[in-house]
Amino acid sequence: MAWYAYCIGERQAFPAIARHRKPVPMESLVGVSGNQVFLYPASDLAVVVSEHNPAETLNQKSGVDHARVIADCFHHSTVLPFRFGTVFNDDESLRKSIRSNQRQFLGNIDKLRGKTEMHLKVLVDDCCGREIEKQLPAESVGHGYLTNLRENASRTRERQTRARAVSFQMHRLFQPLDEEVSCRLTESGKMVLDIAHLIDRKCVERYQSKFTTTSATLRECQMQVSGPWPPYHFVHRLTRPAHQQSAATPSPEIRIPVPIPALA
Repeated sequence: MAWYAYCIGERQAFPAIARHRKPVPMESLVGVSGNQVFLYPASDLAVVVSEHNPAETLNQKSGVDHARVIADCFHHSTVLPFRFGTVFNDDESLRKSIRSNQRQFLGNIDKLRGKTEMHLKVLVDDCCGREIEKQLPAESVGHGYLTNLRENASRTRERQTRARAVSFQMHRLFQPLDEEVSCRLTESGKMVLDIAHLIDRKCVERYQSKFTTTSATLRECQMQVSGPWPPYHFVHRLTRPAHQQSAATPSPEIRIPVPIPALA
């Protein structure tokens, strides 16, 4: 039987499997394709899974169901989310993968215990205006081509500088334990900063209050907040590169790179 994997949590956080060695259903919780969600005991860990038919195609609704199950488990335990679409072919492959990475998983859970993720979306005007960069063929040569390259590089640096300034301002105001930031340019002439902040769960109310005052004060920015979420964006920092290729290694569904990427 194949298992679709959602996340890993602490076994002690789920009393229902305290005395069990076989998967136990989580009452009133269904996952991808409407399948019953189970707690799969694995030493000191609990793997949240559901039965899976490899012939079934995963779609956008599957992604929503995946995130919903993880969010529900997050109410009970610190969790390490699996990447969307992670499937174990059978019980043996699941057990083997958990055994080989157990020490790392327990260490990661310990580091993220009591923490949550808040997400900020900040929209600011493009500091370079709405100029459209000229896309000249790579084989083009001559003064015009070199001038275009210099102008594009200059605009990229200006946007990076502006984005880093806004990111630094958000960091100073919200004082997160850790952060992940990305920036992109919209067709409407706005720069959008997606900022993930790692904070203590007990500080969520204070964070939301700070957002209310900040969004009212910073007139030049349009801000949105969401959360608290499981710490998706910070699991990868605790995962060694050598293990990232393993299907059993929880990793964030979305990778937001640092430093802020160039916007050409």
